[in-house]
Amino acid sequence: MQLTVQRKNVGWGSKFRGAFKPRDIFLHDGKSLRRFTLGRRAQAAATGAVFGLLAWSGYATVQYASAMTSDVATMQRQVAEMEQDVEALRAAAAERAEVVAQRQAFLAAMLSGEADPAEVARLLPAAADGDIEDPRVAAEFEQIDGMQLSLAAQADAATRARYRQTADAVRRLGIDPRRLAQGGVGGPFEEAAGGATTASADVDPRYAQLFASWRRTEQLEQGVASIPSMMPVQGARWTSSFGVRSDPFRGRAAMHGGIDMAGPVGTPIYATADGIVSTADWQGGYGNLVELGHGAGIATRYGHLSRIMVRNGERVTRGQVIGLMGSTGRSTGSHLHYEVRIDGRAVNPLPFLQSGQALAALQRGTGGQGGSR
Repeated sequence: MQLTVQRKNVGWGSKFRGAFKPRDIFLHDGKSLRRFTLGRRAQAAATGAVFGLLAWSGYATVQYASAMTSDVATMQRQVAEMEQDVEALRAAAAERAEVVAQRQAFLAAMLSGEADPAEVARLLPAAADGDIEDPRVAAEFEQIDGMQLSLAAQADAATRARYRQTADAVRRLGIDPRRLAQGGVGGPFEEAAGGATTASADVDPRYAQLFASWRRTEQLEQGVASIPSMMPVQGARWTSSFGVRSDPFRGRAAMHGGIDMAGPVGTPIYATADGIVSTADWQGGYGNLVELGHGAGIATRYGHLSRIMVRNGERVTRGQVIGLMGSTGRSTGSHLHYEVRIDGRAVNPLPFLQSGQALAALQRGTGGQGGSR
């Protein structure tokens, strides 16, 4: 057994010696010839160094490739995060731009002077959700927001001033403005801020408040159309005023609930405000009578007509001919007996007639229908 091992060792040794034989190297520099001998050990050492260098190069290459793969993965993650940030910024900017456009459409509709309340309510802008992180983009939108809010504040101030002006004119006639806003022509008041029926919870409260002020003013100005404010007859002579007078039939003091204006039989009689015919028939001492209901508890009566030209339930407009002057009923001659009543009680018509032009100017969109006569 020992002999076999020795033979194997001898075989490997001979192979090693055969691979690395001493070699002579001759160098000639043109003058002399030199001889170098490269022994087995030197050759083996050089070969080992080469193999070591190759091994180190392979290891370094693997490590570099691994590091490069890790760096590429990191860069890919960073690019993905940047793309997400850009997409989030784009979405936030698009959402804010939509809110800006909505606000602009709302303000334009309100300031047009011909806006439909339902359409304006539909355009109420929503509150902007979230902030834009990019300071440059955020600054641009903040500047636009500031301009729109400034315009909204100016519109709100102008709307409130309009309301006060109209309300003061109505109060001078002894009418509570709330009566017109809640029950006059134009429908009930629709609050827009806080428990609104026209604004949802996500509406920007600043614009909802502006809409509430605008809607209240619109309804009051529309309600002015229910106030009898024009002359019911043209070219007539005033023959009797409102209040206590001597009764022409009995000669005793009696309350006269209207004013009398005399003129030829057949003179046109005009509705002094928009309304609905509640009476168009013979009514005792009034003779042929037309009574119009104008909403908000306001009514007018036109007595002693020779001819009635409307019928019960008909809607009439300010300035429309509703009958012809006559002397029917308890009358001494051709004239119009004209009354204004609030909640069934006769009031002096004169202040209403004197305020005609001022009230007509306060009516937006409804004023002066039929023309002033």
